[in-house]
Amino acid sequence: MAARVLNVNVGVLGHIDSGKTALARALSTTGSTAAFDRAPQSRARGITLDLGFSCLRTALPPQLGPGPGELQFTLVDCPGHASLIRTIIGGAQIIDLMMLVIDVTKGMQTQSAECLVIGQIACQKMVVVLNKIDLLPEGKRQSAIEKMTKKMQKTLENTKFSGCPIVAVAAKPGGPEAPESENPLGISELIEVLKSQAYLPSRDPSGHFLMAVDHCFSIKGQGTVMTGTILSGSVSLGDNVEIPALKVTKKVKSMQMFHTPVTSAMQGDRVGVCVTQFDPKLLERGLICTPDSLHTIHAAIISLKKIQYFRGALQTKAKFHITVGHETVMGRVMFFSPAPANFNEEIQENVFDFEKDYLYQEEYLSKDSVSSEENKENDQAGEVQLPKQQWALLEFEKPVTCPKLCLVIGSKLDTDIHANTCRLAFHGVLLQGMEDKNYTETFLPKLKVYKQKHKEGQVERVMDDYSVIGRSLFKKETNIQIFVGLKVKLSTGEDGIIDGGFGQSGKFKIRIPDGLKPDTKMLLTAASKKKSKGGKGDMTKEDESSKNDSAQPVTISLIFKRYVFDTQKKMIQS
Repeated sequence: MAARVLNVNVGVLGHIDSGKTALARALSTTGSTAAFDRAPQSRARGITLDLGFSCLRTALPPQLGPGPGELQFTLVDCPGHASLIRTIIGGAQIIDLMMLVIDVTKGMQTQSAECLVIGQIACQKMVVVLNKIDLLPEGKRQSAIEKMTKKMQKTLENTKFSGCPIVAVAAKPGGPEAPESENPLGISELIEVLKSQAYLPSRDPSGHFLMAVDHCFSIKGQGTVMTGTILSGSVSLGDNVEIPALKVTKKVKSMQMFHTPVTSAMQGDRVGVCVTQFDPKLLERGLICTPDSLHTIHAAIISLKKIQYFRGALQTKAKFHITVGHETVMGRVMFFSPAPANFNEEIQENVFDFEKDYLYQEEYLSKDSVSSEENKENDQAGEVQLPKQQWALLEFEKPVTCPKLCLVIGSKLDTDIHANTCRLAFHGVLLQGMEDKNYTETFLPKLKVYKQKHKEGQVERVMDDYSVIGRSLFKKETNIQIFVGLKVKLSTGEDGIIDGGFGQSGKFKIRIPDGLKPDTKMLLTAASKKKSKGGKGDMTKEDESSKNDSAQPVTISLIFKRYVFDTQKKMIQS
């Protein structure tokens, strides 16, 4: 029986030119087809343009169980160039452990911060690698390393990686041009740290097979090979797999893991799958899966959290770059929350309840947003009420193919690359996809998101004990007929019902079922007398002072809610 091999995927992330590729090369023993900047445009530009993969095999450490076996670290070298952040986001979803590579002479840089954000979303454990220590003068090297180590510990204090190991290395002493005879520094210590951080990631061979493909090429006489990492389920020789982007199904002819033939592979494995011939140019990267297990969607409901380092508000109707699965498309967002009475209610994870009512929000509610009036009032009392969970409706500019409950990241990738600012805005989980192209008619009416409407007008005069005439609630051209029967409240406390229009100028009649209070009647009668008196000639001084003493006009409040996706635009009062 072959000794077992446990595979752990290690992401190598960091700012451009921090030495990630050199570090992966120094660590690996077996390069895969995609490793070490093999792409001609990568070599020419001297930067990693795509995810590179290679592996490092070492003895199984004792914490991972008894018996012989090998621990295989699959190193995922993510590009550090800012414009390639979509590739990094794609890579982070297949990572168990992350190495954040920092140029020890520069410290945290813009992309190192973004990589840290992606790590916090997609990763459980991290090791910080301070690279290029050979550039520090030998006499001051130790103190410079200690200083940078303290700085990094401070940076990570409020993240989930607080207290993570920090290791100093020189992956390629002398830089890229130095002769290969120069031995790297600190690599064996780093391998020991990686072994100590390795854990048994939860791997499940059951369920639908889904693999993230990052490279595709053909081998003459054999077929087309797709290499990637299995995100869920398992695959065996002879299985049929679907390539949703091409709408074709292919049979698995052979499989390899780092140049070793295998008959099956499962979640977490890095594998090359050879299928019957197709043009590899058609599938640079993407997903392959059990036939019919993925859906292609035009819109989605997600639960989400704002990324704390993103500056600025998240506005409804704004456009973001949305990364779903391994695709990045433009999408428009609409934020909504529970109804205010349910802000503190525990929400069941990864499920969306279509039976409930939700409140439309102009922007994502956070401590720094004071979008709603209620929040402004509460804020003065020193407490902003924030909901435990918020959601968004995403509408994509072009359809995306993805698994259910996948990770979603919203970014502003068009922000200036050189601006020192985090471009990742929010992250969440896809709860419900909309596969129908006409989802606005077939699906959205089921989504009960409402806007709270509040209109105010004034009582103009009394007609009799049970009715008054109101004004300033509607525009002249409003069809008052649709408001007939809605309840209103007078500022003096009476409840009323809109009975119909009155004349042509937007005035209306209100019926007061329980009758006007005597005080209200006096107030209104006095006000209307004053009006008619004021019309005749000039006011005397006495009149003017009594006008100042008189009470405020009696206002009329009309409160109702309207569901955003209700085609009939009905007004609803509880």
